[in-house]
Amino acid sequence: MIKELFYLLIFPGFLFISAFALAGEYIDRKLYARFQNRVGPPWFQPLADLIKLLAKEDIVPCDANANMFKLVPVFALTAAVASIIYIPLWQSSSIYSFPGDVIVVLYLLTIPTLCFFMGGWYSTSLFARIGSVRTLTQLFAYEVPLFMSILSAAVLADSWSIKDIVNFYNSHPGYLLFNGIGFVVSMIALLGKLEKTPFDIPEAETEIVAGSFTEYSGRLLAIFRLTLDIEMVVGAALISAIFIPFGLNFSPVPAFIITVIKIELVIAMLSLARTIFARLRIDQMVNFCWKYVVPLALTQLLINFLIKGFFR
Repeated sequence: MIKELFYLLIFPGFLFISAFALAGEYIDRKLYARFQNRVGPPWFQPLADLIKLLAKEDIVPCDANANMFKLVPVFALTAAVASIIYIPLWQSSSIYSFPGDVIVVLYLLTIPTLCFFMGGWYSTSLFARIGSVRTLTQLFAYEVPLFMSILSAAVLADSWSIKDIVNFYNSHPGYLLFNGIGFVVSMIALLGKLEKTPFDIPEAETEIVAGSFTEYSGRLLAIFRLTLDIEMVVGAALISAIFIPFGLNFSPVPAFIITVIKIELVIAMLSLARTIFARLRIDQMVNFCWKYVVPLALTQLLINFLIKGFFR
């Protein structure tokens, strides 16, 4: 019981992933600034922002559903934190590895987005509801290619377990070359899931203030922001485990260091991508995903089926 509580609350649970998420936010913001020839924030800025929000008062709109307004951020944070325990960090197996855990991780990563929608919807603010509808619309656009890109790698490895997928590609590194399309698709989908440029449409400041989070303040807004940071780290960890599995078969300390480097590398690529592109309209985003990203993901899935059928 004590060991399980340690895993859930300390490492790799809430405290560790929260600290890692704040470090990931700093790297993302710092690189984003440097790419734009700005100085960027100091290393402690994400923590200072979090503490500042935690110290502020929570204000619930008069017409909002108070219970849902307060509970939704907690559900979002819980799902994001829970997903990390199924992803390998210092060995090829996670602490709670089981057949089908890759499906569970993808499911858990979907819950925060639904919570963003519900938070905005139950705020009863016009701006929040517009943002929440955009959040749900984006979900239907990027979730399909994200699932297809991740699961295509699982199809080639012939397993729905992240542990088995990692072990397969470590034993057969040549097969990783066939997953290049899936890696690109998953990175694009992760940008949409995190609502980062060019897919920051649900919280477009120049259009709808802050989207789903318009009416949130204080601790509740802090929880939502921390959830997004944790989701970024977990998504980067999942992509690095599936598409860049090298190093997880080393001893725990070197494997953990390599894993951290890979996660930060994925975050750096996300920062570069959101520096290069400008925001799309919601219709452009949906058309882009269904016209280009979904066919790419389907192509990756077909390639892996053919490789599995002819070479395995």
